[in-house]
Amino acid sequence: MGAPDDFQGGKGLRSRLSLYNTSSAMLLQIVNMIINLILPRIIALEYGSATNGLVNSIRQFTQYISVVEGGLAFAAVYALYKPLADNDQDRINGILSGANRLYNYSGLIFSGLVLIGTFIYPAFVQKEGISPLAMGMLVLIIGAQGALEFFAIGKYKALFTADQKSYVISLINALGATINAIIIIVLVRMHLDIVLVWLFSLSSFIIRTLAYIIYARTRYRNLNFKAKPDFKALDKRWDSLILQILGAVTVGTPLLVITFMCGLLESSVYTVYNMVFASVLAILSTFNNGLSAIFGDMLVRNEKDIFQRAYKQYEYLYYGLLGWAYACAAILIMPFIRIYTQDLTDVNYIRPEIGLLFVFSGLLYNAKTPQGMLVISAGLYKETKYQTLAQAIINIVVSVALAPSLGIAGVLLGSVVSNLYRTIDLVIFIPRVLTKLPVTMTVRRLVRMLILTAISILPPLQYLNIMDRTPNGYLGWLLWAIPTGLWCLLVFVLGNVIMERNTARDILLRVRAVFSRRRTA
Repeated sequence: MGAPDDFQGGKGLRSRLSLYNTSSAMLLQIVNMIINLILPRIIALEYGSATNGLVNSIRQFTQYISVVEGGLAFAAVYALYKPLADNDQDRINGILSGANRLYNYSGLIFSGLVLIGTFIYPAFVQKEGISPLAMGMLVLIIGAQGALEFFAIGKYKALFTADQKSYVISLINALGATINAIIIIVLVRMHLDIVLVWLFSLSSFIIRTLAYIIYARTRYRNLNFKAKPDFKALDKRWDSLILQILGAVTVGTPLLVITFMCGLLESSVYTVYNMVFASVLAILSTFNNGLSAIFGDMLVRNEKDIFQRAYKQYEYLYYGLLGWAYACAAILIMPFIRIYTQDLTDVNYIRPEIGLLFVFSGLLYNAKTPQGMLVISAGLYKETKYQTLAQAIINIVVSVALAPSLGIAGVLLGSVVSNLYRTIDLVIFIPRVLTKLPVTMTVRRLVRMLILTAISILPPLQYLNIMDRTPNGYLGWLLWAIPTGLWCLLVFVLGNVIMERNTARDILLRVRAVFSRRRTA
């Protein structure tokens, strides 16, 4: 397996691993952002918006029913921390053996649900020029890609993550995503049938699977997935699984409701807008990478003062970054959509109200991220499962009720209402149960973020009429984006520093201390 210090290592090794993990995660996000910008447009231009909506809806459907993988992964990662630190080979193999069996059982359930989906889609989704056979085949093929996560990859991802080598996962996934995109682009340019395109793209997932296996067998020579399984060590899987399922319901409901109630053309419109805001979310997620483990360590060590000080500074910075990102998105979304969809004429993509609803929904969805991260750090799954269930129910009920009359806007309003409820709940719950900080601190910051967002977006929208203007190509849009980013940054920096000077000073002192240590190291 390797020497003990190969796993948890000293401070220098942990610092290097942290740098590798963060850098590779950023690389993966950049690769995914570029691919997600390119592929939907190419598919929509070649096969039509309905096919683009269908493909993305099926991908959402398979992600929807694969959430059990996330629950198993967390349980396995949590269980592996100590045996990896102790270099306890027998326990490591026992946990991985148990996880492997659970992954296989879950993979069978997943495959069964995919088979059900092959009949549900042709029966309930509006055809819009796509044959029922093609729909069913696409569900099977895209589902097969998800099945590989269970049967072949899941156990390795859990091991690499627990061993602080998530950079390996990021690099392999970035390579696989790139190969997959190249295959799809080449075959689309050859005008192959969409079913054949996705069938051949399976090869990239097979290559990705082989990369996981080869690295694991090279790096961890004593792995034994046939050892006596240690299911007891995986007892947290059910609490984690519930959280994953409810989270997937909240995220996946909009596209599925739109697909089944509004049609594939409307789901294509939603996909294009969601593609942009998914990129914003990816940037924010990179900022949060690894922080739950850091705050978890503070909680375990009972470092109350350090924990409170660090959380106050993190929340302050995060809300500033969140407001800045969505202020830029609010200003730039419609000019980008106008360029991106200028050759797509089979459905109207120019809908400013949809763009603004995405901004509002995204702000509320991410406003609870600092508190949600602490739920994970402190393992408060049982304590929050009913509130998370309520959020999912609100999302489904409101979306289904409003979709027939308001379409995409109604579904987004469902997301707005459910995210508003969950944000209010967590903003009250976390200070009372965990941080012991005043609720008013977070409320003031949220109100300040909304005010600064309004100050940032109103002048460009009101006086430059930017919603109705089309830049001169992507370079022209970039030339708009740079001053927009700087303007919004100026507003948020000045607003946050003026309104909360002490926290700004503490953060500046912390940054100076970090750089001073590096210079003297």
